[in-house]
Amino acid sequence: MKKIIYIVAIAFVFISCKEEAPKDYVTLSGTIANQNSDSLIVAQQQIIKTIKVKPDGTFSDTLKVEAGTYVIFDGKEQTAVYLKNGYDLKVDIDTENFDKSLKYTGHGAEANNYLAKKALMLEALFDFDTLMGLEKTAFHERIEKAKNSLKSLLDSTEGLDASFIASQENETEMISNQLSMMYEESQKLVSLKGEASPKFVDYENYKGGSVSLDDLKGKYVYIDLWATWCAPCKVEIPFLKEVEKQFHGKNITFVSISVDRETAYDKWRTMVADMELPGLQLYAKEDQSFMEAFQVSGIPRFILIDPKGNVVDPDAPRPSSGEVLTGLFTQLGI
Repeated sequence: MKKIIYIVAIAFVFISCKEEAPKDYVTLSGTIANQNSDSLIVAQQQIIKTIKVKPDGTFSDTLKVEAGTYVIFDGKEQTAVYLKNGYDLKVDIDTENFDKSLKYTGHGAEANNYLAKKALMLEALFDFDTLMGLEKTAFHERIEKAKNSLKSLLDSTEGLDASFIASQENETEMISNQLSMMYEESQKLVSLKGEASPKFVDYENYKGGSVSLDDLKGKYVYIDLWATWCAPCKVEIPFLKEVEKQFHGKNITFVSISVDRETAYDKWRTMVADMELPGLQLYAKEDQSFMEAFQVSGIPRFILIDPKGNVVDPDAPRPSSGEVLTGLFTQLGI
């Protein structure tokens, strides 16, 4: 009898050990209400996996990952998710209220519910335009207040492992440093308003010849700095076409400057033709001086210059901003 009990005990231990052995993959499942597409993309710099979503909004799949923060994208909305092999994570989303509806359950839920709360907190804490418009002391006070709020959220969340906590602390510092750098850049940009614009000289015109900024005096100049590889730049193109159409023949010249490398020169010319891009299409020939003068760290960047060649707005509203941009043009009498 003792032998039987012993054998059963050994079998139980064996089964228990087998069940407790960590999985070398993540199970990610859930339900999406009002889904935007038939798939979810999991990415980190590049696509890691595409997960099919059933017509009823449910999905389930496995993937092997390096522990870290990833993005899940449903075709329209996206959110950060922390994945680690061994997690068995379920997420419920309603795309009609994406950020506020996010709810995680299962193994790994603690870190991800924290990330969902953090995203909402960041949105509440940082109205970018307001932040960049603050006086220097007020800006730094706002940053410190935000850091304390984020620390309080992190400290009050239970069930987080040490490596995740450390990564979040580092990320808070990175956000703070990045915003401070952007603030300093924005202050330099503010100083350009009303001043004579930095110049570009002899940029190649798609239709032939070359163009310099001084050639465009006498009208307002709305400049789009873009590149063929830049997805956000291409998103703006349909909106830019509409604005150009609306203000065609008015006191404004629309200029698109490609900052592509020479290796993409032919691609630039092909895209201008294929997409029938209107306005003045110029190629910067890898000259960085104009971008550097306007503190350009990312594209697309839009710049508005007045008929005398002075800067109206060194970081003008994008075409996709709709009435924000067209209202500005109307206000200026364009």
